[in-house]
Amino acid sequence: MRQIIELQQQLVPDLLDVMRKRYSILHQVMLTELIGRRTLASALSLTERVLRTEIEFLKAQGLLDVHSSGIRITDAGRELLEQLEPVYKTMFGLSELEDRIRTRFGLSQVVIVAGDSESSAQTKRELGRASAQVLRKLMQPNDVVAVTGGTTIAQVANHLSTSTALKTNWFVPARGGLGESLDYQANTIASTMAKRTGAQYRLLHVPDHLGEEAFSSIMQEPNIREIVDVIRSARIVVHGIGDAMVMARRRRLEQDVIDEMAAEGALAESFGFYFDRNGAVVHKMQTVGLRLEDIVKTEVVIGVAGGKSKGEAIAAVMRFGHNDVLVTDEAAALEIVAIIEQEQKVT
Repeated sequence: MRQIIELQQQLVPDLLDVMRKRYSILHQVMLTELIGRRTLASALSLTERVLRTEIEFLKAQGLLDVHSSGIRITDAGRELLEQLEPVYKTMFGLSELEDRIRTRFGLSQVVIVAGDSESSAQTKRELGRASAQVLRKLMQPNDVVAVTGGTTIAQVANHLSTSTALKTNWFVPARGGLGESLDYQANTIASTMAKRTGAQYRLLHVPDHLGEEAFSSIMQEPNIREIVDVIRSARIVVHGIGDAMVMARRRRLEQDVIDEMAAEGALAESFGFYFDRNGAVVHKMQTVGLRLEDIVKTEVVIGVAGGKSKGEAIAAVMRFGHNDVLVTDEAAALEIVAIIEQEQKVT
């Protein structure tokens, strides 16, 4: 496919420019579901005159619906975008990045979306949409899916949907609460995913960070024990990846603990565990939810994270070696590949 695209660029260079522009229009409308012409023009950095011409063409092709309330994508438009996605990724070199990262970390699948989710709300939504698509394809009847919290995983929940209700599936929080915004709590995300797919859910009403005495006491409660057993039976885990020091402060760890982790080289956080550059666990918290041994035994582990500043953290968690799928963005992927290339020079 790469060779065909290169030949097209030589023979009809304008063809790919037009294709890229029309793909971007359809993609942006799909992400926003309903959008006004002026807002769309601003998001794509197009003049309203140019956009008007393209919208009329796409409408005539049955790919967009235009109403007084705004512009929507049609089912035919969604289907076309799905079919064009491999071509689009090849055009922008994303397929090559996916292959390099997948091979380096021994993953079964890597999905990269264009852009930087740290600076673009659109890219963050696309990260959520792509992750939801991956999760839908991997889910099977009777699956238990455990999910962590955070703004990125919340985007996955917002884009998860199915054509038929998943009545035999369960969504559960992977861990307790962090005390942050309710919208980004693992409990909220699990319930949102369940409601959007017609599945069932269970909630875990305990704090994420517990002392030894509180942990022992809570684990004696039959209701807590029951939900914890369900969580630890999950076949699929969907998790975010954070900066170790940022997450340690959000969890309000004591300063001497944070200093100790920093001295040990803690770089990344995921599932409540802190990893150094080599993927080794340098600190783990007492948790009522998933333990490290549960992650190791989980059949499908999906990591979702993006943003240029997350590149090192993502690479560290991938070196841990128990992820199966990574969904990230172009900015993070370029940082990860730069790290891979640096490693190869050293060796």
